[in-house]
Amino acid sequence: MPAHYDGLMKILVPNSFELSLDLDAEVVEYDIRADIPAEHADADVLVVWGNQNDQLASAAKTLTQVRLVQTLMAGADAVVNAGFRDEAILASGVGMHDKTVAEHALALTLALVRKLPTLHQAKADHRWAWEISGRQPLNTKPVTTLIGTDVLLWGFGSIAKSLAPLLTSLGANVKGAARSAGERDGYEVVAEDSLADELAKTDILVMILPDTPATEKALDAEKLAQLPDHAFVVNVGRGRTVDEEAFVKALTDGVIAGAAVDVTAVEPLPEDSPMWDAPNLIISPHAAGGRPIGADALVTEQVRALEAGTELRNVAARS
Repeated sequence: MPAHYDGLMKILVPNSFELSLDLDAEVVEYDIRADIPAEHADADVLVVWGNQNDQLASAAKTLTQVRLVQTLMAGADAVVNAGFRDEAILASGVGMHDKTVAEHALALTLALVRKLPTLHQAKADHRWAWEISGRQPLNTKPVTTLIGTDVLLWGFGSIAKSLAPLLTSLGANVKGAARSAGERDGYEVVAEDSLADELAKTDILVMILPDTPATEKALDAEKLAQLPDHAFVVNVGRGRTVDEEAFVKALTDGVIAGAAVDVTAVEPLPEDSPMWDAPNLIISPHAAGGRPIGADALVTEQVRALEAGTELRNVAARS
């Protein structure tokens, strides 16, 4: 271990999130918008939250002795791609955003089902939306209620395990899709090689896939065409998991009925992106998470494990 002030481990924490660490360590706050000062090049631990890719790449060059890079994001792709030394352990904040992302996914789903964009426009037009008021049939396509609705969660990790019970409690029939089939937390999960059969009978597809080479443009023109034309798509995973050109075409041509996304391939979404003008599309600005729950405890636990030489949680695989 490098020698630091009073022999303590040096931990760099971001100025973007207030951390209270129960540790006997030298804790130094750094600016996520600036290069790491040379005087802190000997840091043992870097905690990441809200850092841009160029800042992380700079930090990777500066921190030649770093032993742990702990991001508070659910996904570790940014730190994996930054170029930190091979000896450094890279770890994600998976689990800390489950409840908030599940909450936002449910909000986007209900916004589509309950036609909130129609209500918003009707208000702007000073118009009473007769078409969705008063007496309504229960079984319609597109769906107007979650009761009896078939929902497929593509990517059945910890976020899906938080979202699925919420959907079930509102009457939806929920299944998952993942690389391998099985039962997870009481829900049937189908393998991705059976996805075509499931998509054909899906009313609402919720995408919660991570950003990996294998998931790039996973929802492409072929998969979109396998959905019924009344289906809704919600994406709270990663933007690059959707072929956005095919996605806009599917919305424009009525291949699917509508969609809501919290993530895009490029963020912020460029002003000239066709996504802005796609019909029946709700866009939120990567707002689902953003509130790490339990960050203090996780970072404290990880540093203690690092000191003790025991196994750390959420260790990310390097590409």
